[in-house]
Amino acid sequence: MTTWFSTQSPLLQAFLATLFTWGMTALGAALVFFLREIKQNFLNGMLGFASGVMIAASYWSLLAPAIEMSEQFDIPNWLPATTGFLLGGGFLWLVDKTLPHLHFGRNTDEAEGLPTSWRRIVLLVSAITLHNVPEGLAIGVAFGAVSVGLPSATLAGAIALAIGIGIQNFPEGTAVSVPLRREGISRPMAFFYGQLSAVVEPVAAVVGAFAVTLMRPILPYALAFAAGAMIYVVAEELIPEAKQDRHSDIGTIGVMLGFAVMMTLDVALG
Repeated sequence: MTTWFSTQSPLLQAFLATLFTWGMTALGAALVFFLREIKQNFLNGMLGFASGVMIAASYWSLLAPAIEMSEQFDIPNWLPATTGFLLGGGFLWLVDKTLPHLHFGRNTDEAEGLPTSWRRIVLLVSAITLHNVPEGLAIGVAFGAVSVGLPSATLAGAIALAIGIGIQNFPEGTAVSVPLRREGISRPMAFFYGQLSAVVEPVAAVVGAFAVTLMRPILPYALAFAAGAMIYVVAEELIPEAKQDRHSDIGTIGVMLGFAVMMTLDVALG
């Protein structure tokens, strides 16, 4: 299976990898059929874990390779990483300010982005979907980097990134579907919307892989762009939501565990 996978195009590899991450989201969302409620501390821990995975992946799988790849170009090796990182964060900031979305626990009149008449359920799903775009992009760029034959980009490293994001997508799916059930949505529909939030990952992955295979010089910028987008999501959305209980350290512990898991995967497999 591994041999077959390694011979496929980076677009197909990225697509299949993000089908796995989507599947993990769907599995997590399926817990809505078994859980009547989810405690805030548990939710905080899951959001913290997702944050830790994304922080570790941003450095080990994206920024470090971007810096290493930049050494072959006649420019300072920090320039592509810094530029791409800030552009990725700036892009997510722009999306955050324009895409209508609503975070769980907020009233509809507290929706962010441009004014809209979207239903509350659509606004809630839109918020979590925003988190998944940079994850899919990161996986696509990682597999695209492998295809151009750079020594710092390995298939094992790209697979490790997909596994790490898949692991954190499981609790993320639960963190979407169970609160939706609490909003009064039926269990089947809560599951449907929970898994739907990750459908954007395969699309973003294919776009990322295609872009870097088409234009090799942008590869370090693309890797850093994905890292910047993920860090923006972590700093703007996930960590603040994981710290809703002022005196709780569950979210912080989740960050530490998530970082350790992703770092271990990347170093061991990459």
